[in-house]
Amino acid sequence: MAELILGLTGPISCGKGTVKKYIVEKYKAEDCRFSTILRDVLNRVDLPTSRDNLIKVSTVLRQTFGEDLLAKAIAKDASGLNSKVVVIDGIRRMTDIGHLINLPHFVLVSVDASPKVRHERLVLRKENEGDAQKTFEDFLADHRRETEITIPEVMSQAREKINNDGDFTVLYKQVDTIISKYIK
Repeated sequence: MAELILGLTGPISCGKGTVKKYIVEKYKAEDCRFSTILRDVLNRVDLPTSRDNLIKVSTVLRQTFGEDLLAKAIAKDASGLNSKVVVIDGIRRMTDIGHLINLPHFVLVSVDASPKVRHERLVLRKENEGDAQKTFEDFLADHRRETEITIPEVMSQAREKINNDGDFTVLYKQVDTIISKYIK
């Protein structure tokens, strides 16, 4: 069982994935990501993994099988991992936290950066189809979508906060400080 389960929340392109990757590499953590389930479904039925399709699949699954469907699956996955540290990426809704806070050693961490910085990162990383062409206005509009509007409320519940406007050195130092608080 994990000594620390870190749940990452934050707006689009704030650096959750970068934080997760660092924790996995440095601390030999295992990871879970909410969108992995959705990407698996889209890949299986041969549909593009665009932000629109991810939102549609998420909405259909949650409306059909319960708002906490994905949270239950992630909580089960996380509790079954055999690692000192587990990191969960992509917590978006209060219902996501509902199952995770029952896990021993769970700590919610918000990651944030300025909108301009996040937009630049989104365009450069090209994680989803269409990201490379996304204008700043389109990027801001995405924050009003169903999957994004609840994130600020979730972030307000975080026990730890990371500002990712700086470089990797500054980011990694914040992560190390948080982990050292919970793992001796």
